[in-house]
Amino acid sequence: MSTLVFKLRYVPDDEAEAVRAVLATHRIEFYETTAGNWGIAMPGIWVPDEDVQQARKLIDDYQQTRADERRSEHEADTARGTAPLWYDQFVKRPLATMGIVLFCLFLLYALLSPFLRLAVSS
Repeated sequence: MSTLVFKLRYVPDDEAEAVRAVLATHRIEFYETTAGNWGIAMPGIWVPDEDVQQARKLIDDYQQTRADERRSEHEADTARGTAPLWYDQFVKRPLATMGIVLFCLFLLYALLSPFLRLAVSS
């Protein structure tokens, strides 16, 4: 039997390639499943049951290293002043950002309006 050790849904291509390379480097056999024609199946990397522990440890180590690298890159970008800000996101996608802000305001209104009406009517 095989066990799913790495889900590929919403994973960047470079990370998926790196996980494949880590497994191949350590000679762990694996196979992949795709999301299928309709995108409802589970895309992932599967390994034989006897290699699950080793594969999981290798993937966890890789992901920790990747997270540390990304965190240090972000800190360096922040120190240089080149990290993306909220304003940059707004300039890049103004309609989507305004839609999200308006939706949040609507939710806030919908949640608070019954209490405000209760306070006013008292």
